[in-house]
Amino acid sequence: MSVPSKAFQQWLHSVAPATSTAAVSRLSGIKRSTLAQQLVRGKVALVTVVSISRAFDVDVVGALSSFDKYRDLVSGFKPPTEAELISQVSDLDLLQQIIARNAAGDIHEQGPARGLAPMPHKSSVRGWIEAIDTADLRQRISHDLRMAPQNLSAQLSANRLPPDVAIQAARIAGVGVTGGLVVTGLLTPEEVGWPRDARETALRALPDAELVILAAARLDALGKTLRRADQDHEHTKALWENLG
Repeated sequence: MSVPSKAFQQWLHSVAPATSTAAVSRLSGIKRSTLAQQLVRGKVALVTVVSISRAFDVDVVGALSSFDKYRDLVSGFKPPTEAELISQVSDLDLLQQIIARNAAGDIHEQGPARGLAPMPHKSSVRGWIEAIDTADLRQRISHDLRMAPQNLSAQLSANRLPPDVAIQAARIAGVGVTGGLVVTGLLTPEEVGWPRDARETALRALPDAELVILAAARLDALGKTLRRADQDHEHTKALWENLG
């Protein structure tokens, strides 16, 4: 999730050679103290590189690719798969599409899928991992990154994924390396070259049966999440009552 501070300073000098640290912080919206702390620790967060790149109108993917650890972000570019695009359509938008198709009077009259919720949505990360999943994807992520399987599961349950994990997942699955940075919210679809209205096009092309099955699966997963939240709430409430 970071780049070495020495490499960062070299990159920053190439991007803004005559700009002071204070000015860089002000233009990028990063607190000066935050940037200073990252430099002192020797690790600069990827979001810092992204924010500065945007502030100085530098290609974000190209900027990240200038660091050794992320060299393949540009060379590993691939357009998103249909499954990846559909995974980035929110639950509500899936349901609205079902309603729109039925309201058209002809279930095959799919109509335009406009005004989709912005990315990422509440289950973007989990949906993306499921869309690119291979037989051993999670095991290989854990092995390659020396990450405990339960930690990975916890992150997916919370719909969070560090950029390094998302990048490695894409590498293993053989999809566009930058896709994971979009679904985690670090980069925008436009910054990684996803076609405009790509999600809408994929949603319109989704067969009726697949649309309904997918929506049902999403609702089932949501129901399980809500049940766990209710159980946790009741457990916490009972604990406080016993302590009180």
